[in-house]
Amino acid sequence: MDQQLSTSPAGSSDDAGTFDEPWAPAAEPAARATEGQPGRIVLAATPIGNVGDASPRLVELLTTADIVAAEDTRRLHRLVQNLGIAVPGRVISYHEHNEAAKTAELLDQVRAGKTLVMVTDAGMPSVSDPGFRLVEGAVAAGLTVTAVPGPSAVLTALALSGLPTDRFCFEGFLPRKAGERASRLSELDAERRTMVFFEAPHRLEPMLRALRERFGGDRPAAVCRELTKTYEEVIRGPLSHLLQWAETNEVRGEIAVVVGGAPEREPGKTEDHVAAVNGLIAQGIRLKEAVAAVAEDAKVSKRELYSAVLAAR
Repeated sequence: MDQQLSTSPAGSSDDAGTFDEPWAPAAEPAARATEGQPGRIVLAATPIGNVGDASPRLVELLTTADIVAAEDTRRLHRLVQNLGIAVPGRVISYHEHNEAAKTAELLDQVRAGKTLVMVTDAGMPSVSDPGFRLVEGAVAAGLTVTAVPGPSAVLTALALSGLPTDRFCFEGFLPRKAGERASRLSELDAERRTMVFFEAPHRLEPMLRALRERFGGDRPAAVCRELTKTYEEVIRGPLSHLLQWAETNEVRGEIAVVVGGAPEREPGKTEDHVAAVNGLIAQGIRLKEAVAAVAEDAKVSKRELYSAVLAAR
């Protein structure tokens, strides 16, 4: 759906897929591309809850871009109204259900010299949101891609969690099915970095239960809800406490869950790791390589472990 957005159309509706009155363009964009000039794609971060977090560069791009690709044009309409601006360029709906079909068309527009701004419902496009296919295609085609940084639910939750921030990873949404979720979490058993997840409010309780079962009830974590919004809330504590909170409260809003990484294991005695080395040798791995792998994982001396393996033979 192609539209042009202005700030005050009478009788418009945020809940409809189209608007009641046609959108009248404001002034022509100040930075219209001219024939022969290279185009570009701009990934533009939008507020995750508080419209006051919109950057001046975001406002400038929305009012000057040739094309705005929006995950949800209704959300873009609300943002435009709140910012008090108009979007005179072409507005295209671009989301997970149509991005495969529309990416080629958008790349053609950029090749023709157009400036394309990509926005999602909240935060940075392509991070757990549409945009990756567009960037992937642009990179393959040698087209220019840049970004206007801004609000990020991932980084905001991490910063507010009270957990280590020097090393972290973003895991997005866990699978909905219990078996697939358990399998994914098993891959994170030894993850030392702080982990950030997204979750829907109605699935938070089973998610926290799965986290507790996999990582233990004492693992520190934080549930971050409605970040930057009026009812922002951050619940910190061990997973057992967070699960109890979720079981006794009606959870609403956008959710990010931050979980502390696996604690460093105690090295133990060198002799305790001989069996692990022999297990790798039984799989066809050479003694020296098996010792090196186990010693690194167990944080013990390779020389002492090598000697212990030989002594046990």
